[in-house]
Parts: sequence; structure tokens; C-alpha cells
Amino acid sequence: MTGSKKNLACSVKDKRRAIEPDNDVIPVSRQCELLGQPKSSYYYQPRRDNSYNERLMRLIDEKYTRHPFYGSPRMTHWLRSQGELVNHKRIEQLMLVMGLMATVPGPHTSRPHPEHKVYPYLLRDLEINRPDQVWAADITYIRMAKGFLYLVAIMDWFSRYVLSWRLSNSLDVYFCLEALEEALSMSRPEIFNTDQ
Repeated sequence: MTGSKKNLACSVKDKRRAIEPDNDVIPVSRQCELLGQPKSSYYYQPRRDNSYNERLMRLIDEKYTRHPFYGSPRMTHWLRSQGELVNHKRIEQLMLVMGLMATVPGPHTSRPHPEHKVYPYLLRDLEINRPDQVWAADITYIRMAKGFLYLVAIMDWFSRYVLSWRLSNSLDVYFCLEALEEALSMSRPEIFNTDQ
């Protein structure tokens, strides 16, 4: 390596190939310096593509279906036991994207905030005996070969008839509004019940 600039004008990939990690005479850091390349670019590993996240989400979904009480710390521990090199933050983020959380009560869940308005539960002791008395709506996700779809459905509680439904590849509000508008174009309920 005599050091003419013409010899050093090659791609980073070529410089990485020129480094000899088993060289006992010149350490990797000195070889990088001689090639005019930062040491970090030699050790750089490209991030995994999105298919890795999708594979993790599939594993999370399968485990969560069997064990819905698993939160992100426990899910992270399980994935590591399966040989996945993941950290807690990534699993927490993926579970957030999927809308998953452990089905166990958190601390102080029964204590209402003093300023929170308590709405009455309109269906308590209500006998549902006719169509259009009570409608319900809910959103869930459907696992696909590549990614997830979100399904919203609006249903009449008495007849169990699905009044309208929509699929979306994102959790935006518009597909929910479209389903609601379609259902309202047919009829109007006395009570419209959702979990939110």
C-alpha cells in the first residue's frame, strides 16, 4: 500500500474485501486507516429488511394467540429462547403496531381518574329483543402471507347480521367511517355499542 490516491479511489465494498482480518502484522484498524476507510464501515452490518419484522410479527401472533397474557418483556424472552436475536424495544414496537397487549390487569386499573366522566353502561340488564335495537362495532387484524389487514365490522346484536364491513391495510379512520356510513344508510340503531 504505497498510498497513491489513484489506488484508493475504489468502492467501499472493494476496500472491505481488501482488509485481511486474520493478518497478524497489521491490525484491522490500521488497514482501514491505510485504505482511507472508517473502521466502522468495515464492521457495519446492514439492517434486516422488512421481511424479518414480518416473520417476527408472525411468531408473535402465533404465540399471543395461545398465550394472550404475554406482554412485550415475556414475548421478548420467549423469542430469544427460540433463537431470535431481538431486544425488548423492537418487540414492544411490533406489538404496538399489531395492537397487542397482555390481557392482564395493570396496576391501579380499577381506580378511575377523578376528572374522568363515567358513562353509564347502556346494555346492563337490557333485554335485546328486536332488530336495530343495539348495534356493535369492532376492529381486528387478519394475518396475511405478507403483512396484516385490518377488519372493521358493524353488526346487529339481535339478528347477528353483519350490516357492513371494510378491510384496510392501515389503521386509519376512513375505512371505519365508510363502514359506519354504509350501515347507517340502511337503518339507525337505538344504541350503538363499541368498546371505546
